Amino acid sequence: MPPFAAVQCVAGPRHTRGTPPNVVETDPRTWLELATDRLRWADAVRDGRVNASGSRADISALLPILRMD
Repeated sequence: MPPFAAVQCVAGPRHTRGTPPNVVETDPRTWLELATDRLRWADAVRDGRVNASGSRADISALLPILRMD
């Protein structure tokens, strides 16, 4: 388990063993910036702040989850 958390945040195939097929990895600060519209997904991926692998790992359509306007 990563040092902070591991969650399944969108519907998809059930996963029980090994490495999941679609993974998004980031640090807590980057996640909060993405979730609150302070950082764009494409910028985070480009800058290496997000590592997204798998055909369903691009969650940009689901962000931000909260606007801090």
